[in-house]
Amino acid sequence: MRKTGSRQLSFVFADSPSGDGKDERSDAFEPRSFLLQKAKRKKPIGPNAGAADTSRLLEVAASEANLARALLNVVRNKGAPGVDGQTVEAAEAKARALIARLRRDLLEGCYRPGDVRRVWVPKPGGGQRGLGIPNVVDRVVQQALLQVLEPIFEPSFHASSHGFRPKRGAHTAIAEATGYLKDGYRTVVDLDLAKFFDRVHHQRLLARIAERVKDQRILALVRLMLKAAVIMPDGTKIAVQEGTPQGGPLSPLLSNIVLDELDRELARRGLRFVRYADDCNIFVRSERAGQRVMTSIRRFLETRMRLPINEEKSGVRRPDEVQFLGFSFRF
Repeated sequence: MRKTGSRQLSFVFADSPSGDGKDERSDAFEPRSFLLQKAKRKKPIGPNAGAADTSRLLEVAASEANLARALLNVVRNKGAPGVDGQTVEAAEAKARALIARLRRDLLEGCYRPGDVRRVWVPKPGGGQRGLGIPNVVDRVVQQALLQVLEPIFEPSFHASSHGFRPKRGAHTAIAEATGYLKDGYRTVVDLDLAKFFDRVHHQRLLARIAERVKDQRILALVRLMLKAAVIMPDGTKIAVQEGTPQGGPLSPLLSNIVLDELDRELARRGLRFVRYADDCNIFVRSERAGQRVMTSIRRFLETRMRLPINEEKSGVRRPDEVQFLGFSFRF
């Protein structure tokens, strides 16, 4: 990215001066109509994007049409304000000014993401999960990147990966797992990665993105987002060295880019598996095979990918001992 003076976007907009006496509030544009009109422009990223030129991807990400679609998606998803307190409704109300400034800052290389607000939510199995809530403006930028990066990476993801993907989900994951059990693969290597989202190695992730994306400005933007400081509930500010916090629109795609390496390794070994985010089940025919696979995959994860497994939640189990995405298997 070009080195210029950096600045973070603020959502505090002064009222327009009356000037020639025209009432700006009676201006013809209404925020939602403006966004819908801009978003209708032809999408520059299609199903064959993986083979397209990615050396000028920032111009696509920062286009008016892509930013308008991003803001619409963020507004539709709602969500809580970030550390700046700005709501999605307030951002939409200033859509024209917001998109113009975002576009300028992104293309000039002076956009900087704000800090991320940490919140804690209860986990179904007990304990708490930390979520990172970016400011609304930063969610718009993440969404804009998602819209240009997902068509590049999505077609190459393995068919046994089901989490956070279009037309896939828990129902497709359970269906595939049930199929393996019916075929006689009734020993399950149940893998749970320990605090995966907090331990993603930034340089490895960026290297994986760089295999498909040639625009260094996009890589620099992702790096800035990964390094955004976290503000804890007590106000403590924490520098980030690793991890990709859950809560932003881009995080699920980044997690799948990282874990696609695991999927490819499992496929290379001819193993039958189902993965949903950081939960992975491998299906084998015997306890002995399961123990062998557990040992070798643990070694691969810890030495190659630098990701430890959760020893308490992982193990070689019978189907009726497995809890996968809230479901139990009965055979």
